[in-house]
Amino acid sequence: MSVSVARVPTHSSSRYLQQLAKHWSHKMEVVFTAEEGTIVFPNASRLEMRASDDTLDLLLTVPDGEDEARMREVVASHLDRFAFREAPLTFDWRQG
Repeated sequence: MSVSVARVPTHSSSRYLQQLAKHWSHKMEVVFTAEEGTIVFPNASRLEMRASDDTLDLLLTVPDGEDEARMREVVASHLDRFAFREAPLTFDWRQG
């Protein structure tokens, strides 16, 4: 398993968390509140999100054999779509 973390600066973190969770809820296992959310992808990758006043914190766990860079890009591109007014967001992905 590989673990990536990112702290994304935004004052709309709760809104983006909820939009992403709702967007993927019809295809994936999703649990969320206004402050926290978890999405489990079909390839067994897992995204955990936590919203604060000025950041959206992401923890992405990708199973061995899956493309970590691709999963980072999937998450980032979807969040950028929801954040079109302030996109592109800054994703400082690093190993967790």
